[in-house]
Amino acid sequence: MSAFATLILAVQMLSALAMIGLILIQHGKGADMGAAFGSGTSGSLFGASGSANFLSRSTAVLATVFFVATLALAYLGNARPASTGSVLESVPAAVTAPAAPAVDSTVPTAPVQGVDQIPAK
Repeated sequence: MSAFATLILAVQMLSALAMIGLILIQHGKGADMGAAFGSGTSGSLFGASGSANFLSRSTAVLATVFFVATLALAYLGNARPASTGSVLESVPAAVTAPAAPAVDSTVPTAPVQGVDQIPAK
């Protein structure tokens, strides 16, 4: 993997982790409804409505960075030269044809009862 692809992958992972954290911090839409009727406090670190705007915009920016990084990784993954033929044709023969297990002739085998050895009634 090239250094550029590794850098894009690191940006993608960091944006995904930051996006998960921001989503978990955000309040649901029902949280403001309870605060309007006096059952909860609406004050927060960013103010009553400032947190929703800041967190939702930050999430949108991180989502955009994540999708751009994903598209860049997909482009880099498909940027290799096109080959003619099947993928299976490039596999070595030793991998496709497994070796037969070795039979030890020194170990006696017990006779196996077959259908012809079942007594008739």
